[in-house]
Amino acid sequence: MAEITAQSLAHLAKLARLHLNPEESGVLLRDLKKILDHFAELTAIPTEGVIPVAGGTDLKNVFREDVAADAPFSSEILRQAFSERRDDFLAVPPVFE
Repeated sequence: MAEITAQSLAHLAKLARLHLNPEESGVLLRDLKKILDHFAELTAIPTEGVIPVAGGTDLKNVFREDVAADAPFSSEILRQAFSERRDDFLAVPPVFE
């Protein structure tokens, strides 16, 4: 894997239109080196014979069919709770005066 240098970091910063001061460049260079070293470790892991995973799961949708049904509350309860109506809407007290 290619080694990241101060020159390559400056080039990347220019492409990304980042203005880095020397302190920020030093911190970012150190962090990027750690990240690239980690990827180098991952590429060393033997993966021959490992079946690739695509999609994550073989589970099927177990949700019910979305169909219209009667309301869970009886209309009598709604009538008691909301005695005032306007057209087909329930009238409630104003929240903001």
